[in-house]
Amino acid sequence: MKKTLLALAALAASSAAFAQSYVTLYGVMDASVESVKGAHTMTRVSSDNLSSSRIGVKGSEDLGDGMKANFALESAVKSDTGANGGSTYRFWDRAAWVSLSGGFGELRLGRTDTPIGDIAGNVLSAQSYDDLKIVGTRAGNDYRRADNTITYFLPSLVSGLTASLQYSTANGYSSAAGAETTGSAAYGAAGKSYGLGVKYASGPISAGIGYEYAKDENAATGSQSANATLGYVGYDFGFAKFTVYHDAETNVNYTATAANGSPRTLVTGLKAAVPFSPAFTLVAGASVVHNAKIGVTGASASSDADVQVVTVKGIYTLSKRTALYAMFTNLNNDTGSKLSFGDSMTDFGKVSHGIAVGVRHSF
Repeated sequence: MKKTLLALAALAASSAAFAQSYVTLYGVMDASVESVKGAHTMTRVSSDNLSSSRIGVKGSEDLGDGMKANFALESAVKSDTGANGGSTYRFWDRAAWVSLSGGFGELRLGRTDTPIGDIAGNVLSAQSYDDLKIVGTRAGNDYRRADNTITYFLPSLVSGLTASLQYSTANGYSSAAGAETTGSAAYGAAGKSYGLGVKYASGPISAGIGYEYAKDENAATGSQSANATLGYVGYDFGFAKFTVYHDAETNVNYTATAANGSPRTLVTGLKAAVPFSPAFTLVAGASVVHNAKIGVTGASASSDADVQVVTVKGIYTLSKRTALYAMFTNLNNDTGSKLSFGDSMTDFGKVSHGIAVGVRHSF
């Protein structure tokens, strides 16, 4: 009898070990006072300038034999107003997925980062004062994340090397329209997309490339296919880390019969992160945008739709979870472009800039 009870106890303990799980509540709050200049100068409290404010829940369960079940739910929050920051028609706008992972890699279903969005947001930064967001690149905006995805993360066969493949079934979703459609034949390809990404990090070297192809970006009449490629190479010298990156993508403003720019938008940039002390890091960046997508309509065919972007950020770490920051970005528009900071708006060929001082707290 004693042996039977001991065996049952051992079996129960073994089952509990295999079923170990955890759930974590986490978040980030980022708020700043900023002054942005376009056609007019506006001073205001703003959210998300260094990092996106968010609240999330994530968890994992050990299923045994090296396999786990995982999930994540994450919602954007505007620290200046308390509103949901990502969308008017969804709550878990940043992440809503479930996955199985193991020696085979990870198979994830639901709303998650695209390969180009992962690079833009988690490697290069795609916040309000950064070029990839200001320019309106797909990696920084429309395809930062994707709905209805089937994403496969390959197992790591080489140390430091990760790769992923992604397909979005879309369910009739149109990123341009910003809402779920009826799924009728007219919208059959709208929002469907394919993505792939490869990243490598070992010692001081880092590199990666992501690609996204949309079969029909907005369900308008005729073919609306689009693509974007984003790649980077970085090297940490110790005294500074330098990262070179390049984004190339279809220009949605372009049509062959209209005088509105080039069929491709290109962003080429360089970032340097210099740690002056364990607590203070200065990040400086410069980029050139060729054939900017925003503001081209209305310019003549001969107009120069290029933009030069310069960004400087200072980040001072008060603790493991809290940091103070100050940042400045200047946009120098050529004659065919009018990029600006959000609703500050400006005109063709004008300069727009912004400055912000704020605090970020993680929990």
